[in-house]
Amino acid sequence: MSSLLINYHSQSGSSARLAAAACRGARREAGVDVRVSRVWDAGVADLRAADGLLLVAAENSGGLSGALKDFLDRVFYPAIDCGLLLPYALLISAGNDGRGAVRQAERILSGIPFRPVAEPVIVRGEINATHLTASEELGQALAAGLAMGIY
Repeated sequence: MSSLLINYHSQSGSSARLAAAACRGARREAGVDVRVSRVWDAGVADLRAADGLLLVAAENSGGLSGALKDFLDRVFYPAIDCGLLLPYALLISAGNDGRGAVRQAERILSGIPFRPVAEPVIVRGEINATHLTASEELGQALAAGLAMGIY
């Protein structure tokens, strides 16, 4: 059975809602164990136990949220030392842009190196039904790829 880790940071609750929606979508796929964790509670052991990773966070001041950046800083060298090569996707909640957070995350993740397997999903503004649907679809697509062994 494949394992998907959905790792999120949420200060306002928006990213938590997106992570929950992604989890709902991922759990539609048989053969994938889905685990949801806050970035503060996760570390390299969680990454080692996963076959895929979905990172969910907000863009703050044009960059990646500090908590997700902290997570990536904490796991960066240990993940390299373990030889982890996880497929990943990004889900970013943004007030109006989101591209700065995506660039920053991709730059860090490419150094581990983790491999992107989906276009980043950026949802802008207040979370709505369309954003939740996009999150569910991303979670399901990532889980389906893991279940089929394409990643």
